[in-house]
Parts: sequence; C-alpha cells; structure tokens
Amino acid sequence: MDDGLSLVFAALADPTRRAILARLAEGPAPVTELGRPFDISAQAVSKHLKVLERAGLISRSRQGQWRPCRLEAAPLERAGGWIEQYRAVWEDSLGRLEQEIDRIQGRQDHADD
Repeated sequence: MDDGLSLVFAALADPTRRAILARLAEGPAPVTELGRPFDISAQAVSKHLKVLERAGLISRSRQGQWRPCRLEAAPLERAGGWIEQYRAVWEDSLGRLEQEIDRIQGRQDHADD
C-alpha cells in the first residue's frame, strides 16, 4: 500500500489518529501534548504519529528543544475530492429510494381509505 490515497485512508481508519488530527486542526502541538488525552504509551503515540507522517497528514519540525507537529491539509483535500466524485452516485441512489418510499406510502394511504 504505497499510493497516497490508500495511506491517507489507512491513517484515518484509527480513532486515535483522527483525534490527533482534530487537535492539530487547532494549531501545532508537541508530541507530549498530543499523547496526553490517551491512555497509551509514548511509544504508541510515536507510532501513530509515524503513520500520520507517512500519509503526509502531519509534518514535524524542530524549533530549539520544541518539535511541534502540524496538520497538513493537502492529503485531506485529495481524499475529500476522491469521495466527492461519488456524491452524485449516492445522491441519485437516495433520490430513488425516497421516490420508492413515497410510492409505497402512497399505496398504503390509499389502502387505508
């Protein structure tokens, strides 16, 4: 699994990683802060960050002793674009379902008369 889109979706499949991204959407943060809300080891947090970094969803820099992590939006935009191209398909399916429900309910309304 080496294509970017697969890496992004694999990274997003984990709730801990999604929570880390949600925190980084507020602004850069050090690793210790990112791991604080979770009952997991620092090593586990580091593994989650590596998955996010490999998917291009975060970047890390060094500012003296501080190594902040930052959210990188471009991969999320690409994933959103991929999902968006299927919107017409599911909206059409939902539209047909709604029509069928209306048709069935109309039949039931007439049967009750």
